[in-house]
Amino acid sequence: MTDIAVKPTFAPGTLVSARGREWVVLAESEADLLVLRPLGGGDDDTAAVFPALESVEPASFAPPTVADLGDASSARMLRTALRLGFRSTAGPFRSLANLAVEPRAYQYVPLMVALKQETVRLLIADDVGIGKTIETGLIITELIAQGDAQRLAVLCSPALAEQWQAELRDKFAIDAELVLPSTVTRLTKGLLLNESLFDKYPYVVISTDFIKSANRRQEFINHCPDLVVVDEAHGAVADSTANGSRTQRYELLQKLAEDAERHLILVTATPHSGKEEGFRNLIGLLDPALAKVDLDSDAGRAHLAKHFVQRRRADIRQYLDENTAFPKDRESREAPYELSKEYRALFDKVIEYAREQVVGTDGIAVRQRVRWWAALALLRSLASSPAAAAATLRTRAKAADASTPEEVDAIGRATVLDAGIDDSAEAADVVAGADGIAEGDDGETYLNQRRRLLQLATQAEALAGPKLDHKLAALTKEVKSLLADGFDPIVFCRFIPTAKYVADHLNSALGKGVSVAAVTGELPATERVERIAELTAIEGRHVLVATDCLSEGVNLQEHFQAVLHYDLAWNPTRHEQREGRVDRFGQVRDVVRAVTLFGIDNQIDGIVLDVLLRKHRAISKATGVAVPVPDQSDGVIEALLEGLILRGREDLNQLSLDLGMEEKRDDLHRDWESAAERERTSRTRFAQGAIHPTEVLREVTAAREALGDGDDVAAFTDQALRALGATVTTGGRAINGFSAVTTTLPVGLRDSLPAGHSEPLPFHAEFPVPRAEALLVRTDPHVGAIARFVLDLALDSATTIDGYRRPARRAGVIRTDAVAKRTTLLVVRFRFHLDLPGSAGTRSLVTEDARLLAFEGSPALAEWLTPDQADGLLDAEPNGNTAPDQAASMLQRVLDGLDQLTPHLDGQAHEAAAELLDAHRRVRGSAGAAKRGLNVRAETPVDVVGIYVLLPASGGAAA
Repeated sequence: MTDIAVKPTFAPGTLVSARGREWVVLAESEADLLVLRPLGGGDDDTAAVFPALESVEPASFAPPTVADLGDASSARMLRTALRLGFRSTAGPFRSLANLAVEPRAYQYVPLMVALKQETVRLLIADDVGIGKTIETGLIITELIAQGDAQRLAVLCSPALAEQWQAELRDKFAIDAELVLPSTVTRLTKGLLLNESLFDKYPYVVISTDFIKSANRRQEFINHCPDLVVVDEAHGAVADSTANGSRTQRYELLQKLAEDAERHLILVTATPHSGKEEGFRNLIGLLDPALAKVDLDSDAGRAHLAKHFVQRRRADIRQYLDENTAFPKDRESREAPYELSKEYRALFDKVIEYAREQVVGTDGIAVRQRVRWWAALALLRSLASSPAAAAATLRTRAKAADASTPEEVDAIGRATVLDAGIDDSAEAADVVAGADGIAEGDDGETYLNQRRRLLQLATQAEALAGPKLDHKLAALTKEVKSLLADGFDPIVFCRFIPTAKYVADHLNSALGKGVSVAAVTGELPATERVERIAELTAIEGRHVLVATDCLSEGVNLQEHFQAVLHYDLAWNPTRHEQREGRVDRFGQVRDVVRAVTLFGIDNQIDGIVLDVLLRKHRAISKATGVAVPVPDQSDGVIEALLEGLILRGREDLNQLSLDLGMEEKRDDLHRDWESAAERERTSRTRFAQGAIHPTEVLREVTAAREALGDGDDVAAFTDQALRALGATVTTGGRAINGFSAVTTTLPVGLRDSLPAGHSEPLPFHAEFPVPRAEALLVRTDPHVGAIARFVLDLALDSATTIDGYRRPARRAGVIRTDAVAKRTTLLVVRFRFHLDLPGSAGTRSLVTEDARLLAFEGSPALAEWLTPDQADGLLDAEPNGNTAPDQAASMLQRVLDGLDQLTPHLDGQAHEAAAELLDAHRRVRGSAGAAKRGLNVRAETPVDVVGIYVLLPASGGAAA
């Protein structure tokens, strides 16, 4: 009988030899198809092999040899190269190895709260500038990495859609499609019958206002992903006073929340804006019981804490072992100016024109409301700049085609009063239009009105320049003062024509050494970021002129330290958002500045400043919280403006109110104060307490030890490039990093770098990173290529390549004062088989971890050091020479005794597996279903990647 050869089967995590190299068998493998990842390779190097068609044999990882002897830095280089190659680490956080951002310790807290839930229902309500996007991104990537979520939808304002897309792509390696009015036609092309774009594209960022309408909402509900994030969620919460737009958003979220298995993450800095009903409706989306639970009881607060994370800056400025760089103070002041005689004369004419429009007697309600909003738009633009006034006078009012007074008012409030800002609607920076002609007005009326408006436009244009426009002159003085004090300011304007007008003037007025650029809503979001990067790359000082398209979503604290409000926003929240661009995490200045320009004889500025902005500032200072202005503010402001238009010049220099208006203003301020006090109280009552800091410290420390940090990546990349022949220089275009000339690198590495990269290649230490340039993080493809090349060289038997010695070597022998006895440092790789249960079933994964182990004496009588002692040996500096033949002899002794170390190494692997299992269970906490079926087991024997013998510098204990 002929024996039939039986092909061996290979368990996940074992090593095999195929195609001339060693591979790790991955969990996706089957008996007749092996999925393999090469040792030292990433996920991109994964291959599928049919054992029936090509040879696959069991393998073991070979230890170093005396040919691998290198210098003192070899161990550090090897360990870092090894860790940078990991894409599936063994810790309880599955996604960290694939992030292009290094989270702060406090940013792990929402993730740890989320993982304790079987279905994530979480409200992240940290202060502005703490990093809620990073916190949310951590949860998103973790749920996807664990298999608990397959698809994602982020609902946000259209102004933030591209920002969300860029954050997900650049920091979390998630490529999301934008679902906006401008993209939906392209996305729906080529769909199959009954296929939805939400099925075809697994990750989407959607404009909430686009998707909430009745004709689109149902499709989204029917095909909604299993993970939904709602940004600025307070704008989607309805109460008894909510308008139609907000009600539509709330109804959409209610439908989405009905699916008890859908993950839902709500994000806002203002969860409790003073209305208990709105807050209850918000948290009720997470758990219906929260809408009714007694939040004054310990049980009620404990229930909420499972779903709610809210920290103030003071809570996390000093958290665990980290100090977070928030500015300590914000210096705010007002800068008044007076209108020139010529500008005041034009104001008088415009007021007279506005009064005629308001008091018209044709009796048609729609026409009257159109003219009212057109008059207000004209007054506001005139207070902004001659350029904005001229553009407004030549533009038709947006509300002119509305059919009902209610529709006219909705358009008017959004475009003139900045209403809707609290609902996260983008503040339009185009002029609203003063031509209030409505359907039904006769031709002669229209021609007369147009002729008059064009005459006023010509007069406005004649006022351009600091001689007649004293506001522009005051701006120049303030900007020069800020620059002289060392501040690079952002000048915020309300309208695009004003921003261009201001930027043109400052370009000529500030002289050499100061660069000025304007960014407005005319630019797509990606081009806005690129223009800012171009501005800040120029040597010298910088002034950025912007409209409110930059007042949210874009981080500007790295290059700017002051905000100057050239135009008053008619909603205090917008002022807070503007100043939040520089007053946030990452600002290096202890003090930031905010300057508000206003016209002392400009009645428009006087109303907004006195009734809204000063009161907002006073309330924030007194209570420590900033809350949106109450809903009735629109009515109060409208009434005040109407009164001034009708009364005219007698109130030019002061804000005088009749008794009824004083009562309305006072009622508004009392309601506002009460809302702020309720918000302050809620922050104290509902402060995050579900996760103890010691829990965070333990997991964060373990994660950082497994992966390294940004300093490790930067040092490794710099050292490796220099060792491989690149010319490395600091400064230049690289933000806090360096640049490298790559043309002198070995051919194999040059070919591995991403095609089309810049030359020299800048390596940035922080965002933003222009196209074709590199970021000093483990997931950057340039850094990854260097790490893989260094590791492949270390595992290769050749001592040199293209004439360069290998930067990382698998062995070394040095004399050093760091040890008193002969000590051996081992760089080992543990491989684990992880069974991870989730909502879609249990996933089997192969994970890796690099550890340092060290012992004193010979292998036969090894005295093992603690992990901290072993880590400390990486920094050992050589103090004496070791003869090559002695080094080879000392290394060979360890190699000959490796078998005697195997029981201890395998025991360490099994202990590590038990620790990892405990960590996974600990992090998941109360999520009982997620813990069932969880298992971690070590694959042995352990891979001994590097061996380094450290001898006392005196030489006396070398034997």
